[in-house]
Amino acid sequence: MPGERSGTDLSPVGFDSAWCATDLGEYRPCRYTYEYYPYESLPPLDSTQFTGAFQWLGGTGEPVPEQVTVLDRLAEDLSARGLTLPRDFAAFQADSKLHYSLDEVSVTCCWTDISGPLPSPVEPGAFLVRFLRDQQDCVIWYLFLRSSGEAFVVHSYLDYEYEYEARRDGEETETNLDDPEEQRAAILWCAPSFEEFARRFWIENRLWHALNGNDLSGLEPQVRDYLRHYGPPAIPA
Repeated sequence: MPGERSGTDLSPVGFDSAWCATDLGEYRPCRYTYEYYPYESLPPLDSTQFTGAFQWLGGTGEPVPEQVTVLDRLAEDLSARGLTLPRDFAAFQADSKLHYSLDEVSVTCCWTDISGPLPSPVEPGAFLVRFLRDQQDCVIWYLFLRSSGEAFVVHSYLDYEYEYEARRDGEETETNLDDPEEQRAAILWCAPSFEEFARRFWIENRLWHALNGNDLSGLEPQVRDYLRHYGPPAIPA
C-alpha cells in the first residue's frame, strides 16, 4: 500500500536489527517477559503518519516548562558535540499530553528516563540518549545520533550511563566498553525514527491490553489490521 513501510530490514550498515517486545496473545507468542522478533516479520506501518505532530495519538497539548528545560539542556549538550536532537523526540517529550504516553500504555511497566549524551561504544563521534527503560532493566531504549544528522532507535540490555560511570569510578562490570564486537552485539536497531518506535510500541501495548481483556471492540481499524498481519486465530470484525 502507498505510504506503508515494508517489512524489509532497514537497519543501518553495521547494526543487526530486532524488535524487543512481549507477546500478542496467541497471535505472537513470547517465551519470557520479552522476545526478540525479526524486524522483517513485523506488520508495516503507514509512514505518512509520521509528521512529528503525533495526530495518531490525539495531537499535541501544551509544553511542560520543566520538560522544556531538560530538553533544551540536552539539545545544547548535543549541539556542542555537533549533534541534533530529533524534532519528533523533542516535541513528544516536552508535551503535556504526550510525554508519559508510553509509560501509561506499557504492559511491562516501562518508564521514561532521559539521559544526557552517552558516547557510542561502537562508532566514534556518535552518541546515545537513553529515553525508555523496562522496570527491571531487561531492555533499555536509546536514540542513536550521528553527526550526519541521522537519528534512529536502538535497544540494549546494557545501561550505558551506568557502564560509563562504573568505568570512571574504577569499578568492574560484565561488559567491555572497549570491545567493539561485543558492543555491537549488545546494541540492536529497532526503528528508523522515534515516532515510528512510539507508534509501534503504543499499538502493541494497546493490543496486549485488549487481547488480555478479551475485548478488541474499542480498537481502531489500523490497530486491528496490525493484528491481522499475524493471521489466525480469527479477529472479530
